[in-house]
Formats: sequence, C-alpha cells, structure tokens
Amino acid sequence: MEQRLASPLLQISGLTRHFGGLPALDQVSFQVAEGRVTALIGPNGAGKTTLINCLSGVLEPDSGTIIFQDRDITGLSPHQVARLGIARTFQNLRIFPRMSVLDNVLCGLTVQAGGSLLEALLRTPGLRHRERRLKLTALEALDSFGLGDKAGWPAGALSYGDKKRVEMARAFVSQPVLILLDEPVAGLNPEETAQIAALIRQMRVYGKTMLLVEHDMDLVMGVSDHVVVLDGGCRIAQGPPDEIQVNPLVLEAYLGRMSATA
Repeated sequence: MEQRLASPLLQISGLTRHFGGLPALDQVSFQVAEGRVTALIGPNGAGKTTLINCLSGVLEPDSGTIIFQDRDITGLSPHQVARLGIARTFQNLRIFPRMSVLDNVLCGLTVQAGGSLLEALLRTPGLRHRERRLKLTALEALDSFGLGDKAGWPAGALSYGDKKRVEMARAFVSQPVLILLDEPVAGLNPEETAQIAALIRQMRVYGKTMLLVEHDMDLVMGVSDHVVVLDGGCRIAQGPPDEIQVNPLVLEAYLGRMSATA
C-alpha cells in the first residue's frame, strides 16, 4: 500500500517530457511532504535528472503540472523558481574555482541582494548594510557546513568533498523552502559520504524540505522519509524506505538492469 503523505509542499501530477519522440518522463505523479526528505531513485536513464530540471525551470514539461505551495509553477524560468524558494545543487560541480569559498556561497544570495545600479555606483549606506548582512549570513552557512575556516580560500583549492559542501552551503544559504539535491555524494569516498549524510540529517532536524536524487542506496535508505522510484520515465513505486527495499518491482528494475549490463 502506498504511503499517504501529509502536508504536501510540492505536488507533481502527470508530468511528461519527450526527447526526440521518446518519453524521458511519462505521466509521473507524486508529492513531497513539508519538513521531510523525499528520495527520487531509479536506474540510469530513469528520468530523475529530467524531472529535477523540470522542477527547477531548466526544462519545460510537455504536459502535467507542478504545484508548489498551492501555486502552479509549471514552465516558470529558473530565476522565477528560485525567487519562490526552490534551490538546487548539481550532479556535476558548479562552482567558481578562482573565487573564494565565501564568494561562491554569496552567489546563493543573489535573489536577496536587491539594490540598483545607482546604489552600487554611490555605495549608499543601505547597500553597505545589506552587503554586511549577506556576508554574515554566508559565513554562518559556511560554519554550519564545516567550512568556516576556509572562507577565504579559492574554491578550486578545496578537496572534491569540500567542493560538494560548498555547493550545499550555497543551496541552503538563502533559507529556501525546498532544496533539490542532485547526487550530492557522487564521486565521494565513504568518509565524505558519511559527512554529507550527517549534514542532510542535520538540515532535516532544522525542518528543511529536501528532494534527494541519489544512486547511493545506503545513503538513501539512511536519510529518507519517503522514496519515489522511476524506471523508464515512469513511477513504478513509492513508499517508506523499508518497503521500497523489498518491493519486487524495484528489485526487478535494479537487478534486471544489472543482469542486462553484466
């Protein structure tokens, strides 16, 4: 029996997206509950990243609706989605290596910066006050993610695991309503993965709502409240982690794919 989610923050209904006539997403529907970690899993090519791109405004779905906080955001541009309180990380790192760690995180506060060209030219007291406030906010985020002592480092000098944490700090710094985490532990070693898992649990304790796309099943089962499974662009299962681990359709999707590529 499918788990019924309470207090849906995000509702996806009949989401469909084709590429070259082939469905990357085919009538996908599910909900994301407020204050929970919802995981989106599936074999390679299942449609996970396509769905995240539709949610964040990078792609426009062919049909279906995306309702966020009772508002239809289907087809909005990325900056419009960000202004509504949805932030994301990326499967491949998107940092600025020559900029400092602090400046990379400050990029996550762009939508809060406000101001005008005239203010910037005159360096008004209001602008300077706003810059100080944003800098303090970014420094607090770096402390939360264990990077406070590296704020002045060039981001390119960090280890791969720390770069992942910079991306997460940048996503969380604006206090978004919903965070989309696209494979946050890809390429990390077991120790770094454990650190990211601890950070996700910490953010959940703080009441953050997260949609997690990940291939590491130990991480998924360890941090998630609810799991949605895609295969071939279709939702084949959803429920709590312990039910998903023994779901025959899920096992067939993963084990069948492994047998085909063995």
